[in-house]
Amino acid sequence: SAMEALRAAGRAVLRSPRLARHGLGLRRRRKLPESWADMQEPLLEGMCFTLKYLGMTLVEKPKGEDMAAAAIRRIVATARVGARKFQKVILTVSPRGISLQDADTKEMVENISIYRISYCTTDKLQNKVFAYVAQSQESGALECHAFLSPKKKIAQAVTLTVAQAFQMALDLWEAAHAGR
Repeated sequence: SAMEALRAAGRAVLRSPRLARHGLGLRRRRKLPESWADMQEPLLEGMCFTLKYLGMTLVEKPKGEDMAAAAIRRIVATARVGARKFQKVILTVSPRGISLQDADTKEMVENISIYRISYCTTDKLQNKVFAYVAQSQESGALECHAFLSPKKKIAQAVTLTVAQAFQMALDLWEAAHAGR
């Protein structure tokens, strides 16, 4: 069921050992809320991060650290070869999922439903890289998409925010179905 999928994805993300769940060092610019309750308000609206899109590769499995690390290596290797300028995107995370918008043109690139996202991570070696795995709406194939963030802490913040979005989507789903 959709709920089981969400639970599993949320657990996979939260088990990611590199996720510093304490202060993410972003306090200088804006104080990150200490408690999950403070987080709900901005997350419902959507939290925005400006990142550079590195690319996509197809993967065999919906989740797993080794799978993601290998996929990120492939994406980074390909990205290094093509000396093109990377597309700057605004990635917005909310309980609905992830949306991508071109930072310059403000054009919507893609909307990924939270139910299609199976995994997200900050890479161990490429620690400024945030990646997520989602099922393509068109082909049904599993795609790993990778993004470069300006700082390691920001990549971790995106991953943590997605984990919280899973939890919140689950809470909202349970609340909506409790009344039945």
